[in-house]
Amino acid sequence: MKRLALFCGVIFLPLISQAQDSGQKEKVTQTKLDSVVVESFRGGKNTPVTHSTMNIDLLKKQSPVSSVPMVLSLMPSVVASTEGGNGLGYSSIRIRGSESSRINVTLNGVALNDAESQEVFWVNIPSFTSFLQDIQVQRGVGTSTNGPAAFGASINMRTLFAAQEPYGVADFSIGSYNTYLSTVGAGTGLLKNGLSFDIRYSRNRGDGYIRNAKTDLGSLFATVGWFNGDNSLKLTYIMGDQKSGITWEGVSREQMEIDRRFNSAGSYYDKAGNLLFYQNETDNYIQHHIQTHFIHRISPKLIWSSTIHFTKGDGFYENYKNNRKFSEYNLPVQRVKGVDYSRSDVVIRQALDNNYIALNTSLSYNSEDFNSTAGVSYSYYDGDHFGKLIWSMYNNDIPENYQWYLNKGFKADLSAFARVEKSLGSRVVAFADLQYRRVDFTLGGEDKDFASLDWKGVYDFFNPKAGITLNINIANQLYASVAVGRKEPGRSDIKESIKALTAAAIKPERVIDYEAGYRLKSKKVTLSANIYFMEYKDQLVPTGKLSETGYVIKENVERSFRRGIELSTSWKPLSYLGVDANLTLSSNKILNYIWYLDQFDENWNLVSQRAVKFDKSDIAFSPAVTGMGMITLLPSKSSSISIHGKYVGKQYMDNTSNLSRSVPQYFVLGLNASKSFEVKSGRFMDVQLFIDNMLNRKYFSNGWVYSAEFLNGDAYNEEGLYPQAEINFTAKVAFRF
Repeated sequence: MKRLALFCGVIFLPLISQAQDSGQKEKVTQTKLDSVVVESFRGGKNTPVTHSTMNIDLLKKQSPVSSVPMVLSLMPSVVASTEGGNGLGYSSIRIRGSESSRINVTLNGVALNDAESQEVFWVNIPSFTSFLQDIQVQRGVGTSTNGPAAFGASINMRTLFAAQEPYGVADFSIGSYNTYLSTVGAGTGLLKNGLSFDIRYSRNRGDGYIRNAKTDLGSLFATVGWFNGDNSLKLTYIMGDQKSGITWEGVSREQMEIDRRFNSAGSYYDKAGNLLFYQNETDNYIQHHIQTHFIHRISPKLIWSSTIHFTKGDGFYENYKNNRKFSEYNLPVQRVKGVDYSRSDVVIRQALDNNYIALNTSLSYNSEDFNSTAGVSYSYYDGDHFGKLIWSMYNNDIPENYQWYLNKGFKADLSAFARVEKSLGSRVVAFADLQYRRVDFTLGGEDKDFASLDWKGVYDFFNPKAGITLNINIANQLYASVAVGRKEPGRSDIKESIKALTAAAIKPERVIDYEAGYRLKSKKVTLSANIYFMEYKDQLVPTGKLSETGYVIKENVERSFRRGIELSTSWKPLSYLGVDANLTLSSNKILNYIWYLDQFDENWNLVSQRAVKFDKSDIAFSPAVTGMGMITLLPSKSSSISIHGKYVGKQYMDNTSNLSRSVPQYFVLGLNASKSFEVKSGRFMDVQLFIDNMLNRKYFSNGWVYSAEFLNGDAYNEEGLYPQAEINFTAKVAFRF
């Protein structure tokens, strides 16, 4: 508490002393000041990291059905997928083969990754892109930022800047699978007294592609800004409220041949043997984010900024469980009407309730030939995990909302970084970035199977980065860098190791990322090409299995690597024609991998494990080839048509390079068309049409697998695949005034 109090003092004492300064500057200056909060974490034009940026104009052209992963799906080395088959509901992203717990995600400089799982659950903040200013994706370790280290990439997002003038927006969309979306918003612009107000509300509903992929999603964004001379104070509130059908179980290949839209979640049989589905097999979560940002321009070259952030989240999964033993819930046999029942159908809720607070402060100095930033951040997470049995078919004395387990997680993360870019002459810029992190992670209580989760871990990480940029001329640039990233295991990794009695063996990860690239930027052509060598020690890679609640189960492998080349280009040969493309070729391998295959007797008792050795195997979910091509026509200044195709090569679902346990390659074609009309002076109507999977391909983009064998030699395989929607449409009408 002393450390937290000191940190609050560091952040707010200068705020109090400076808040009375006065004096208006030009509005453009205020907008620049508004953007300072996250600049220290981003790659600039001379930063030797590989990055791509999507600005607000491009974000407005994206399908309203698309979550952030789907919006970014055309970027280099990105593979995105949805569980429900279209953009609403749960979605996932992998960059260079690294899944979301290896990707650092920040919003206005604050980590969005869940402190325990290190995942980002995009469904929890619906219509995210409707209140974003831009998104920068750094591939590789990238620059230092807050939260968990980046092991594949960083996604850095900024909310809307203060508008210059008053405005209003209203968007209405309708799409396939009974999809309905709406967003309304308004802003005052920057008032004479330096204040600005912005608010946006979104509501989305849909059935989804597969059965039970239904969604009912709402989000609210509200911000109040105050700009006064060299000071900026901004309060932002974001609320996400989602109810979605459970879709993580997937569907087998055999079932997909019969009905590719089938989803077994919530299925059970009545006494007559009829297959039925529980109608409230759902995931429910509400999340509140509150951010306060203060910026003070000490001098034209020196800027101080601080942020305090609080997140409150709570929610639950509701599941129908068929023919379960009462002993699984620490309950006695139930005697009903003179009959003893040791089993019953039940409805359970597995819930969580968490609080997260983060405090960041940084000082930036920028001149013509020297840019530097130093910062400190502290975050604390407190989360409860518990389960309740809310209904039982046979019930004699079970208490209402009976709770059968409770465990807690606490995590404190303290980090400090310093970053410098220094010009060495007129063409060379040197880069250095140092970060220290200390993580205290504690688990306590019992899990749902009554296994004790009492555990504590303390990690100290030092993550240095260095590089150099050569500006050959105004259009051509070369860069090279080396970066070290270290990070701790997530809650599910630790929990599984505790139950396997191997908690002492689970290790933090390390990667050394070597990058070198070339950038060309001319009037008609932009081009980037880079090679990367990401050399890992003790990387936690997916096993192919999921936990009961959909988490990816991972394991340490001593040596592995991701190596590849990324090419990206944009060409505008004519004023009305644009061509964009990217291509990634990569090799993603584990060296000297040992796969442990479970062995069961005929009664499904686990007897032993058989070790299978591989000198070199492919890392799961890491395609060797990904690519994108897009052609955009601009018939007039107010209209555009673009056709884009995305190719994703074969992905293995575990680390054995077994073709029978893989996601086949796929190619998907889409179309976006838009037209703007000036309805009245200063008032516009935009009409957009989005067509996804134009070739009507029946493909699946993700999955999970579990393999075992019996002592008699028979093999056992269980899998869940995520089929994606066939050709589907979305139409949008937007009003701007």
